[in-house]
Amino acid sequence: MLGLIGQYNHTIDTKGRLSIPSKFRGILGNEFIVAKSIDGCLNIYTLAAWEEQEKKLSELPSLDKNARDLKRFLHTGVATVEPDPHGRILVPMVLREYAGLNKDVTIIGMNDKAEIWDTERFERKNSEFDMDGAAEALLSKGISI
Repeated sequence: MLGLIGQYNHTIDTKGRLSIPSKFRGILGNEFIVAKSIDGCLNIYTLAAWEEQEKKLSELPSLDKNARDLKRFLHTGVATVEPDPHGRILVPMVLREYAGLNKDVTIIGMNDKAEIWDTERFERKNSEFDMDGAAEALLSKGISI
């Protein structure tokens, strides 16, 4: 079965409501997680995928300052959301501010999760992508696509 894939352009309204692509809603279910990403966007996880993330985070050593800082960063930016009958979710203000979501939003599938980007930020990030460098890095690991 295919995971979360594709790119969708939407708008977020002044109340913070965002329509989730219908193809994603079928995979995500009636309740899912929206969380801060270290990339300046928001991640969307199924409940099961978030539980896996939580398990990995809980295994980080509590005496390691970087691990504690990462846990703090991730845990202060998490919301459980439920789509309304129109497929919209309410993105909490703290998450909208973090990701710079004001109006135009790009939602992309990353197979096991999805990302919510401010469209301008996403386009800027994509323009910085070095395809040749990424291809060389993959080849050096024995991966060809």
